[in-house]
Amino acid sequence: MTIVRFVLRRIVALVLTLVVASVVIYGLLFISPGDPATLLVGGGKPNPDVVARIHQEYHLDDPFFSQYGRWATDILRGDLGRSLAYRDDVSHLLSGRIPNTLLLVVFAGVLIVVFGIGGGVLAGLRGGRVETAVTVGSSVAMAFPTFVVAVFLIAIFSTQLSWFPVFGAGEGLGDKLWHLTLPAISLALAYIAWVARVTQVSVRGELGAEHVDAARSRGLPNRWIVRRHVLRNASPPILAVSGLMIAGLLAGTAVAEKAFGIDGIGSLLVDSAAKQDLAVVQILSLLMVAAFVMVNTVVDVVNVALDPRQAVKGRD
Repeated sequence: MTIVRFVLRRIVALVLTLVVASVVIYGLLFISPGDPATLLVGGGKPNPDVVARIHQEYHLDDPFFSQYGRWATDILRGDLGRSLAYRDDVSHLLSGRIPNTLLLVVFAGVLIVVFGIGGGVLAGLRGGRVETAVTVGSSVAMAFPTFVVAVFLIAIFSTQLSWFPVFGAGEGLGDKLWHLTLPAISLALAYIAWVARVTQVSVRGELGAEHVDAARSRGLPNRWIVRRHVLRNASPPILAVSGLMIAGLLAGTAVAEKAFGIDGIGSLLVDSAAKQDLAVVQILSLLMVAAFVMVNTVVDVVNVALDPRQAVKGRD
């Protein structure tokens, strides 16, 4: 029952977070400078009567909570609004771009789990030169932002060696994975470094714990000790940080997608913000917040499933 209550509390917190986030996102864009109506008349100095009719048609002069209530109600009904810049439904704009971004995030997430957690566990268990190499490598990787890594990868592996394509997302699963290899690496590299460092420290800390020494003194097999005592007890901080990193990938997709010419929601967010296309920016911002909160909620639930004591700590 403790775990059930914990999950219910997390669900309630998730819903409240999304409600607050939606109000903040809509409010910030509501008070942002500029008039979205100018998008429909081509900018410049539009006819005031035309602008007034657009304001009336799109309810742009209504009070804040009236506009927000209409927007939130439409979202709950599945109507995400209409883009003023693209002259298209937001749902249609997203439908063609979400698969590319989702595949990129999943690809980068797999790299984080395999190389971040794997490298950290290996460094923590082996120590010595392996630990030194992971420490130095992760420290260097943390220093480079996504766009710098993207430019470097393009210059070496696309321009010089011609191993990977430099533009687009490809067609078909195999071709898409080939096209997204460099973007996924550029997006995940810094996150891999963070996860590797946290994993390394957590594993090293558990190796020196008293219960591990006690298990060794009883003559238990080292593989069993590592699996049942070291990795299991080290997993909560590792999963927490990995979840944060994977959830944060969505925010970084804009840089990777623009650098490699990928038609995804990250690049769409950048373009829509530049065009003051509020309907698209609002939905994409809310979508990224929702994904971030949901991933962290799932991580919390997994941590509690692995160690039910976490539910008691969370309640306290």
